[in-house]
Amino acid sequence: MRKIVLMMSVSLDGFIEGPDREIDWHLVDAELHRHFNEEIKKLGALLSGRVTYELMAGFWPTADKAPESTAEIVEFAGIWRNTPKVVFSRTLQRAEWHTTIVREVVPEEIRALKEQSGGDLGLGGADLAAAFLRHDLIDEFRVYVHPVLIGRGKPLFPEADALTRLRLVESRAFGNGVVLLRYERERANGAGE
Repeated sequence: MRKIVLMMSVSLDGFIEGPDREIDWHLVDAELHRHFNEEIKKLGALLSGRVTYELMAGFWPTADKAPESTAEIVEFAGIWRNTPKVVFSRTLQRAEWHTTIVREVVPEEIRALKEQSGGDLGLGGADLAAAFLRHDLIDEFRVYVHPVLIGRGKPLFPEADALTRLRLVESRAFGNGVVLLRYERERANGAGE
């Protein structure tokens, strides 16, 4: 069965973006970008909310055409365009680049998507992640901690009344100071899905 993998960059103080939605503090150099490319091209689909999708769709479809694009950007543009995408939105009317629009997070439909063949499903966006967490649908967390304190902004995880137990399966430090923390869910039976 495929896993749902939350992949997000976060400041050391727990924010995914600043108070004005800025992400210019992300430290994505060639090494980290190559890592992202390798990980994302293994995925069977990208799951995101409208805001994340529109941010990506505003840049990646033609990013490889810009003369200043690095080899990593050129490669990722192709990966992004060709990877199936599922966008959860009540308002988005049209989407391109192998994108399916879904109106609601319906746990049974997500579980059916996990049962399909193909690579794991990459989940992005704090609001969508919160909905998936409420339904206990996230199997793995890949949090990229950037060595910066931004003070305020949008937190990665919402306040919750439930304890979610995780098991560290990998940590990796990149040359620019970003650290990947990869956790799997601990399920009641003691095993991840």
